[in-house]
Amino acid sequence: MQMYVISNQPKSMGFYYLSISNHSMNLLRFLISKSFFKQLFFAALCSVFLFLIIYFGLNIITKHNSYQKVPELRGISLKKLSVILEKEGLRFEIIDSSRYIPSMKPMTVISHIPFAGREVKKNRKIYLTVNPSGYKKISLPNIIQITKRNAISLLKSVGFEVGEYTYKDNIGKDMVLEVMHNGNKIEPGVLLPKTTRIDLVLGNGKR
Repeated sequence: MQMYVISNQPKSMGFYYLSISNHSMNLLRFLISKSFFKQLFFAALCSVFLFLIIYFGLNIITKHNSYQKVPELRGISLKKLSVILEKEGLRFEIIDSSRYIPSMKPMTVISHIPFAGREVKKNRKIYLTVNPSGYKKISLPNIIQITKRNAISLLKSVGFEVGEYTYKDNIGKDMVLEVMHNGNKIEPGVLLPKTTRIDLVLGNGKR
């Protein structure tokens, strides 16, 4: 008896596999073709060109690498400071002017942030602590007829400085008899700038 083998595989499957095979061969030929390498080179060139545009564009916008050192500003008056910082392309802002230093001239820079020598970008703002024009005036307490020790404590507690001592004949040894400022006798309650030096006239204990 003659036997026949019947295949259940559709004829269209053969065409499908053949189509995939042809597509793969075409893709392989394209990947090794000169046309592919030309397009790849062109894409890489465009990417590099785009990167350079973005890089240099950001440098122009942000002024990249335009750094400079902050000059030493301590002791410089505000009038001179404006000229100096304008030439350097910097700005400034006063953040404190409450700390008075008698050894420095009024309205001069005590300290600044960033500090001298630090590298900053142009147009950076420098924050200043400035010596004020003077302390507010305070009232001289009544220290007449109290001891030298107590007088010193009281004067320092309110913000005055104690200067020189002179003595004259008086039975109250080291008792405050008079208060002097710049060689002139002053009375309790007079208003003087804070940190003013006060001189004391004391008794020497003699009649």
